[in-house]
Amino acid sequence: MKKMKYIFTFLLAACFLVSCDDLSMNETIASAPVIESFMPAQGSVGSKIVVTGKALNGVTKALLGEKECEIAERLSNTSLTIEVPNEARTGKITLVNAEGEGVSESEFAVEYPAPLATASSVQTEVEMGNKMLISGKNMNVISAVYFTANGGTVKHEATVISKNVNEIVFTVPYVEKDDAYVTFAYYDGTTTQETAADLLPMLNVKRYQPEVTTTEFGDNSVGDEITLTGSYLNKINKVFVGDVECMVSLQTENTLKFVVPYSDKFVDGHNQTSLSITYFDGIETRTLTEQFGVNVPFVYFWKDKVIYGQGRDVESLASFFSPETGLVYANSLWRTAVDPISYKYQANTCAGKNLPKVTEEEYNSVNPYFFFSGVSAGTLQINTPAGSNSLLRNFYMINNSADEYRVTGSNGNCYGTPCLSFVYLNPTEPTHKTIIDQIKNGALEKIDEHTFPIDVAGKKIGNISVGAVKQSVNNTVFAPGVFAVGAEKSADVDAFILVIYYNVKGQAANAAENIKRIGFLHIKHVDFKLYNNTKAPSSSSVTFDMYWMKHDYQY
Repeated sequence: MKKMKYIFTFLLAACFLVSCDDLSMNETIASAPVIESFMPAQGSVGSKIVVTGKALNGVTKALLGEKECEIAERLSNTSLTIEVPNEARTGKITLVNAEGEGVSESEFAVEYPAPLATASSVQTEVEMGNKMLISGKNMNVISAVYFTANGGTVKHEATVISKNVNEIVFTVPYVEKDDAYVTFAYYDGTTTQETAADLLPMLNVKRYQPEVTTTEFGDNSVGDEITLTGSYLNKINKVFVGDVECMVSLQTENTLKFVVPYSDKFVDGHNQTSLSITYFDGIETRTLTEQFGVNVPFVYFWKDKVIYGQGRDVESLASFFSPETGLVYANSLWRTAVDPISYKYQANTCAGKNLPKVTEEEYNSVNPYFFFSGVSAGTLQINTPAGSNSLLRNFYMINNSADEYRVTGSNGNCYGTPCLSFVYLNPTEPTHKTIIDQIKNGALEKIDEHTFPIDVAGKKIGNISVGAVKQSVNNTVFAPGVFAVGAEKSADVDAFILVIYYNVKGQAANAAENIKRIGFLHIKHVDFKLYNNTKAPSSSSVTFDMYWMKHDYQY
């Protein structure tokens, strides 16, 4: 019992001592800084001053005279180190915290020696972008390092990495010529001075400019990969066709490959413009040719795209394709990037099948898209988003059947925004075969009002009748006899479908009205897969090419 008493007394005393310490610390922090001393008493720019005193932990600002100093190191609550700043003058040291400020009784005397570099320490050959070290005396007073080309007047400032009394380390900056001299800026107590150009030996700066040996470029199409050969091509920063930056796909010292870019600045058809490169961080530009040909197709062409049905076990939950952007979209992007209008209005997006209920601005804010889905009867079909209020809810963002993971966010009805319809091009029909052959032979150069004029009264687009368009087309139509119900099969398919995209007025009774754009879908391969031991081929994937009109019909 007595032992327990002693333990209790000891713990009580310990708590009291801790409480006292806490109070003492709080009192120390809750006061303005107190400067008791500093050393040394004098020094030059860049010198370190160790200040001792009280309540120094919370110091937020330090000054020498009127110049703010960098707080180089916080040693403890009673000691910190500051650095003499550029253009500092002799004066008292001031430390500031949230409670106030403390000022030294005596002044720190600032000395202004000139830097004295040792010529023998200077490398005569250096490379742009590499580090360089120069030794000497008073090197800490240097405020800037400049490189100037021989015979030039433009000074290029180097990035200083570190400096002390005996040496300075910096990165060799860009300079226009191979021969250059280096100078130092420093403060003499009155103004900023610069060392003489002949103080140090002339430097031979290795610039390693890229040299392109490729001279023939000819005509090129958007998307082509162009190869440049030469030396120091790894120094190239950017490649431009006209003023459009190109994507660089490969870059080594001797080879650079870039992709001819697409831009609204290029007209459809043939363009002639310049090809140029920039290097040395974009400071220098060289034009390789003024005769670089860029051929822009009159149609959007998207090759070998793959999308998946609504099965949750598919290789990739990416079911939506836009012929406008050429992108396959992950299901997780449907709410934000594919059809945010449909996600907002759900069943109220349309008044009925392919009949939008939203404003024209809202309708046009969504790019046209389509998707494939497996049907319980055993077929695979292409769909218009606005053709049904019960299809989109069957697509999921992840492999989880909870309603919150449906792209629509619920198990309720939901129309998509874009209104599309389809016409299967039958190769036994002469007018259809003409288009099919054009596509197969790479001769479909244009899709516009002139090549495919709309005859509303005759219900035709070009020579194609649209009197009986469909809002979905299944595999029994586009691949007859290829796939059997309930049987999986991977097969090449050579099917062509006319895709019609309507404006905000939607699909009228006359399907030739309200057409905004058209395109042609070439289905090339179908991996016909069943979902979860059912007959529905919902886990199928479809590989296709897409040809799409670039400009709206003008009525």
